Amino acid sequence: MAHAVISCLHANHAALEAVLADIDQQGIDTITCLGDLVGYGPQPNEVVELIRQRAIPTCQGCWDEDIIEGLNACDCSYPSQLAERRGHLAHQWTADQLSEENKDFLANLPMSLRRDRLLFVHGSPNSQHEYLLPDMDAFAALERVETAGADTLFCGHTHHPYVRELRDGSIRVRVQEGVASGGPSVEREINLPVRRIINAGSVGEPRHGGTSATYVIHDEAADSVEIREVPYDVERTCRAIVESGLPPIFAWRLRHGFEYAERADDASHVCER
Repeated sequence: MAHAVISCLHANHAALEAVLADIDQQGIDTITCLGDLVGYGPQPNEVVELIRQRAIPTCQGCWDEDIIEGLNACDCSYPSQLAERRGHLAHQWTADQLSEENKDFLANLPMSLRRDRLLFVHGSPNSQHEYLLPDMDAFAALERVETAGADTLFCGHTHHPYVRELRDGSIRVRVQEGVASGGPSVEREINLPVRRIINAGSVGEPRHGGTSATYVIHDEAADSVEIREVPYDVERTCRAIVESGLPPIFAWRLRHGFEYAERADDASHVCER
């Protein structure tokens, strides 16, 4: 059975519509969302309502938490003070726009979802705000998956899709036998299990260098993973960002698929065709 995993929608209705249409075309009925329904983008209510209408199981992202709990809940870092001010502006704008019903929906999202040995989280099993980057120390990455009691961990948050297999191997550690009695220190070999981390990337704010929305399809029967890229009407979202009064640089970043955008705060370079 194949299922789709989406993440980081960021109030981008056009991108979400395109991804859901692509999933439907694949004949996939099971979808899991890894959170961050809102933030940065111009259509927070529309995105939350579409997820609710489709009854898509969703775990809480860091933006979803912060809108409810306030900015003090967030330990994410910004690349500059200017970027931080933009982030705070987007937070306030989103909080003002969201209906109370949709805020209540975000407030009651679970931290994680589980199906057998598959675990679905936004950032990591420890926090919505922790980044599981593809070059994270292998032992630390394995620890995140293993201590959560999962074989495969699905995450988002980084906006960069990837599949990382933590393959069979072993490590040698030195332990002290009979600690209470001051026993000798000996080496032991510990066998490491095969585990996997799958990052779904981002539907609403791709940062992998391209503008296409990304999500993943996991075929459980074949034990295969496909990262799919879906083009959508980026210009529609860019225009909505500018028209809404959000920082125009958000549109520039979306149009170029970049993570950081420290260009001037003017609209002259936004959404060029």
